[in-house]
Amino acid sequence: MGTLYVDVEIGGLNRREFVAVNALVDTGSTHTTMPESLLNRLSMTPERNRRFESADGRIVEYPVGYTRMRYNGKSGIVPVEFTPNDVEPLIGATTLEILGMAVNPVSKELLPVNFLLK
Repeated sequence: MGTLYVDVEIGGLNRREFVAVNALVDTGSTHTTMPESLLNRLSMTPERNRRFESADGRIVEYPVGYTRMRYNGKSGIVPVEFTPNDVEPLIGATTLEILGMAVNPVSKELLPVNFLLK
């Protein structure tokens, strides 16, 4: 499929301030990651630390909290990893599910999908 970047907005749970972020969409990643300095600027605080396996097989531990994310008229509260500032912002599968979005590999865009009650 190649790479897909999207412009999203993130903000604190109780704040009205949002910041625009260009992030890589990675359906193979569980959570969304954002640079710690950006999340701190939004006065966000982590709730706990979690262990993750990185793409190169390393086990890393990052603080995890929650952010409000907006994309193309959809909004939701999503888990987010507080990553070092040199780590690229990334949108993971959990966020896509929460926002009701899926990747169209042909057009290389995010499309809305219906939630299932089956």
